[in-house]
Amino acid sequence: MQRTLGTCYYPEHWPPEVWTEDARRMVEAGLTWVRIGEFAWSRIEPSAGNLNWQWLDQAIKVLGQAGLKVVLGTPTATPPKWVLDKHPDMLAVDEQGRPRKFGSRRHYCFSHAGYLEECRRIVGLMVERYGQNPHVAAWQTDNEYGCHDTTISYSDAARLGFRKWLRDQFSTSGQNDGVEALNQAWGNVFWSMEYGSFDDIDLPNLTVTEPNPSHVLAFRRFTSDQVVAFNLAQVEIIRAHSEAPITHNYMGRITDFDHFKVGADLDIASWDSYPLGFLEDRVGASTENQRRYAHQGDPDFQAFHHDLYRAVGRGRWWVMEQQPGPVNWAPYNPSPLPGMVRLWTWEAFAHGAEAVCYFRWRQAPFAQEQMHSGLLRPDGVDAPAIVEARQVAEEMKLAPQVQPARAQVALIFDYEADWAWAVQPQGTGLSYFGLIFDHYRALRRAGLSVDILPADAIDFSGYALVLAPGLMYMPNGLKQAFADSSAQVLVGPRSAARDTNMAIPVPLPPNFPGLDVTVARVETLRPDMPVPLKEGGAVTGYLEKLEGAAAIVMQTTMGAPVAMQAGNVTYMGGWGDDRALDILIGDLCAQAGVATLSLPEGVRIRDTACERFWFNYNGEAVATEAGNLPPAGVLRVDIA
Repeated sequence: MQRTLGTCYYPEHWPPEVWTEDARRMVEAGLTWVRIGEFAWSRIEPSAGNLNWQWLDQAIKVLGQAGLKVVLGTPTATPPKWVLDKHPDMLAVDEQGRPRKFGSRRHYCFSHAGYLEECRRIVGLMVERYGQNPHVAAWQTDNEYGCHDTTISYSDAARLGFRKWLRDQFSTSGQNDGVEALNQAWGNVFWSMEYGSFDDIDLPNLTVTEPNPSHVLAFRRFTSDQVVAFNLAQVEIIRAHSEAPITHNYMGRITDFDHFKVGADLDIASWDSYPLGFLEDRVGASTENQRRYAHQGDPDFQAFHHDLYRAVGRGRWWVMEQQPGPVNWAPYNPSPLPGMVRLWTWEAFAHGAEAVCYFRWRQAPFAQEQMHSGLLRPDGVDAPAIVEARQVAEEMKLAPQVQPARAQVALIFDYEADWAWAVQPQGTGLSYFGLIFDHYRALRRAGLSVDILPADAIDFSGYALVLAPGLMYMPNGLKQAFADSSAQVLVGPRSAARDTNMAIPVPLPPNFPGLDVTVARVETLRPDMPVPLKEGGAVTGYLEKLEGAAAIVMQTTMGAPVAMQAGNVTYMGGWGDDRALDILIGDLCAQAGVATLSLPEGVRIRDTACERFWFNYNGEAVATEAGNLPPAGVLRVDIA
């Protein structure tokens, strides 16, 4: 696949007289793609039925005639005020029962039927007009589902939708047939929470103390299904009028809905990469690392999402928005180290991206994002990032093709597991994402390329090592697939710890075929009370008491088993710190025949079918076996 560059452009923000010159400069900078339209509903339809397409017609023509390909976004993330006036109950409602207000973006509830029909209408009109336009080469649905905590809504529309969803899940015929099955599955005999009718069931918020975890998990599943249905409604309309590929731009560490299920209806996955903003906002980095990487971003966070969205897109994925300079929304907003925009771009390409699009073309001098950098300053003068974009465009001429290769190591990521951990973390700060990310970091520190797989992937042929930590619900078919695999498999902690309705199963977990290990008790640990391990490192956060006859491969300094192994399956009953995970993964790689490296701090590698990329996230030069890497340096080496 061809490597390409692009940008995000807002012609409605600028007078038409500058569009032609902007398009010329984009082409001159080596850009191919331009995303437009995703926030333009009020300019397309200033009032109900009053459609104004002329400006968009002209913008697409100007960009296309300059040689650029347009990604046209559906404008449903920003419904105009008149839409809200028509549907005043369409707003999402937060956990405290407060409706979100107009005056920003993403101010809608996924469950509102009236708003969904408005979306179908405007998307239909847009695709009827532009579906066969030769310059419109791709589509984007909506924008950043889930951003600003806008997935979960406690509205009246959500309550009614949830009740219907539960009927569909538990009933077979009559109006209330199945409510006893729900009571049984949820354990509602506890605290007299039994329901006589599905119409009795409310949303799991504003309860006196914590709601039933089974209730909350079911609501999370319902909410995710609402996002999937909302997205599919747009996709079906677009496909009826256009053969151009369709994408959605996901965000970093947004796990409120199942991206794999949304992605199943799309052609390409894309995500919005903001390394410096994410370091402060959602990586969970230590204070030391926040300082060390303040101008570079976390060495693994972007790479993790590149691998995740490659999986969501079934091999096809983009970066739809790449940070080009300081952003406006993080607690602190530093500038990238010189060279980092180039490094981030090449890192995406090394992980298989077809396109990297910079957000945005010109910095806006008004409204909420006026402090968000672009490739150009507000006055149209080059900003530093465009210089690095031009450099990448020149370098791409020597390496124009993306040639992905299957990694030797796979890591399973499951959105439902993240919801289960969020529903019942059992300790402050413990999360499934954090556990998965710690394992991913350890793999990267060992110099490994990683494929991420969904939890329904049961064919592990070609992989030497498969990791599935924290998969709270693990069906028997997946357990058997692990046991039958020729790969070394690492599971736990909390693997198979709940059934599909959030109850503790009996026999007790993990109940793996051929693995004599039982989790007899669990405890969570204070951050300042890690449990040291005999082999090195420590368990922190989460620790299980393990019983059974499987071989002990890691134990506490007091002799209690922490990791146990039988055949090709290893169960880890604790959340290992970096040192413990490095030791455990090193041992499993040795058993699997996977070669590892000892990389300097802040240096990472990624292999394609014919290249090895070296990336230096440090603010100083680092000597490696491939050569001297300057600060924010990238080295591409051809391999046979």
